[in-house]
Amino acid sequence: MNIGFIGTGKIASSVIIGISSSKIKYKKIFISPRNKKISLKLKKKFYKIIISKNNQEVIDNSDWVFLSITPEVGKKIIKDLKFRSNQKVISFISTITLSQLKKMIKKKIDIVRAIPLPPISLKEGPVPICPPNKKVKAFFDKLGSTVEIKNEKLSINFWSTSGMMASYYNILDTMSVWLNKKGVKKLDAQKYVTSLFLALSKDAVINSNKDLKLLVKDSQTPKGLNEHGLKEMIKKDVYKSVTNTLNSIYKRLDK
Repeated sequence: MNIGFIGTGKIASSVIIGISSSKIKYKKIFISPRNKKISLKLKKKFYKIIISKNNQEVIDNSDWVFLSITPEVGKKIIKDLKFRSNQKVISFISTITLSQLKKMIKKKIDIVRAIPLPPISLKEGPVPICPPNKKVKAFFDKLGSTVEIKNEKLSINFWSTSGMMASYYNILDTMSVWLNKKGVKKLDAQKYVTSLFLALSKDAVINSNKDLKLLVKDSQTPKGLNEHGLKEMIKKDVYKSVTNTLNSIYKRLDK
């Protein structure tokens, strides 16, 4: 099959990199010229990529079309694009619902919403999809771990938590900068912090079938450093702030 991407930002390029190093069988990947720098970089790296003249050319040449654009751009351009009824459309757009997409496309077509994140380039991480779709699940299972969601309303919860990615990276950066200011070389600080959190994340994944509160408990000793750090964060309402932020993102999505 031929695959097409409308939009060539960070998420699209991450998915394309993941596909190109996966066991997914495809002939060509057609990409839009919107972000010239990223498009040319992908074209140079992978020989099966073709930069199309425009978005309609992407659709005309593709069996599966991935929409990786902002909601604002989506509302402007999708209604003027012509799709085929035998195509499959996978949307990465956060705030355009399935019903809205169907109205924009104006054709009875198979549409699935998905939430990939940048680590998909490494074939890592979860990919929630809605509604469940056997072929789309098989596709993303080769790029990560697919989570099928039957209820689109429920999928908003996953979109909300995916909105915490930049906040997570900012925590890593904050800790790295602190170490650097204490005299640790910048690259050493970054390597230490990222390696630490990678190890912690792996441990959390291995124990994800258990209550995560057990990890919180087991990582502390009475009057130890981790107990001290946790108490400080609780006293500062850091975790309440996380919940409030998730609620704020959810509210933005639930329109």
